[in-house]
Amino acid sequence: MAQFYQVDRLFDGERFIEPAWLSVADGAIVALGHGDAPAPATPLHGTLVPGFIDVQVNGGGGVLFNAEPTLAGLGQIIQAHARYGSTGLMPTLITDELAVIRRAADAVAAGRRQGLPGLLGVHFEGPHLSVAKKGVHSPEFIRPISDEEMAQYCRQDLGVVMVTVAPERMSLQQIAQLVEAGVRVCLGHSNADAQTVNAALRAGASGFTHLFNAMSPFTSREPGMVGAALLDETAWCGLIVDGHHVHRDSLRLALKIRPADKMLLVTDAMPPVGAAGSEFELMGRAITRQGDKLTAPSGELAGSVLDMASAVRNSLAWLGLEQAQVLKMAGRYPAEFLGLAPHYGRLQSGSVADMVLLDGALQVQQTWIGGQPQQ
Repeated sequence: MAQFYQVDRLFDGERFIEPAWLSVADGAIVALGHGDAPAPATPLHGTLVPGFIDVQVNGGGGVLFNAEPTLAGLGQIIQAHARYGSTGLMPTLITDELAVIRRAADAVAAGRRQGLPGLLGVHFEGPHLSVAKKGVHSPEFIRPISDEEMAQYCRQDLGVVMVTVAPERMSLQQIAQLVEAGVRVCLGHSNADAQTVNAALRAGASGFTHLFNAMSPFTSREPGMVGAALLDETAWCGLIVDGHHVHRDSLRLALKIRPADKMLLVTDAMPPVGAAGSEFELMGRAITRQGDKLTAPSGELAGSVLDMASAVRNSLAWLGLEQAQVLKMAGRYPAEFLGLAPHYGRLQSGSVADMVLLDGALQVQQTWIGGQPQQ
C-alpha cells in the first residue's frame, strides 16, 4: 500500500514544486504532483529533495574504511552520513596493500548481496598514483597496477566501481581495459602534463578526483592536469567545498569556465564525520582535528570532516550558485556520473525513494533510503 506525503516544497531534480505531494511504495516513488495529495498524507514541513550521493567518502561514524574494510564498517559509515542527507555512497579505499583491497572488495560484494541500504559501489583511490602528488597517501604502497589488482577492479559483484589513477603511472591500454569492464576511471594524485592527461581522457577516463587538489597545476607554459580539466567539457569533476582544500575563488572560476552539469560535490570525509573525537589513526600516523580541518603530522590535509549537507550550504554561501544548481551537484549529477540516472538523483515516478527533507536553513530534518526513514 502506498504511503502519501504532503510537502511544503519539493525539488524533483530539475524544478521546484510548491506545494507538492508524492506517494511511495516498495522503495520507489509511485507518483507525485502539484497541490494537495489525493489521499490522506503525512505532512512534511520544509523542502524535500533527492538524496545526496557522495562518490568520495573514506569514513564516518568513527570508522575508516581502510582500517575496517568489513560489512559492519560499511554499515557504520553509511549510517553516519545518512544523518547529513547522503542516501548513496561510494565508500573510498585509499592507497593500501593488495590484501586490504581484496577485503574491501569482498565487504562491498557482501553488502551488495545483502542489499545494504545506500551502498552504491566502491571507489579505489590509488594505489596507482604519483609519489610527487601523493598527499596523505602512504608512499610505500604506491605502485603500478598488477594483474591481481586489475581483477579486483573488474569484478562484476561490486556495483559501480571507480578507480582514481595518475595517468603517468598507468598505460592507455590499462585505462581502456578498466573502462571496457565498466569501471569509472578518474584522474588525480598526478603530476602529469596536459598531453598525458588528454591521452588518458581519449582512452576513456571520465572524471577528475577532487579538482585542484593533488594534481599538476595550471601554469603559463604547461596547463597541467588542472588546465586540462578546466578545458575539457565532457569529464566530471569532484569539488571539495570545505574552505580548506580549495580557495572559493578557484571554485568560482572553475564553475564559470566549465559546464556546471559536470561538477559534483564530494566530501573526502574521514572518520570524525558523525562521531566524537578530534584524532584518529591513518596508516600509523595520528591525524589531528582543529575545528573543521584535518592534518597529518607532516602538515598535509588528511581528508575532511565535511558532510554533504554542509557542502550544499557552503556552495550556496560561497559560490554564487542558485539552490537548484547546488542540489543537482549533490544528487542528480553524481547519479548521472555513476550511470544510475534517472532512478537515482531525481524524485519522479519510478525513481528510488531516496529523499532528504531540509528546513529553511538547509539542515537535514529526515532522510529516507529506499523509502525507509533513517535514524
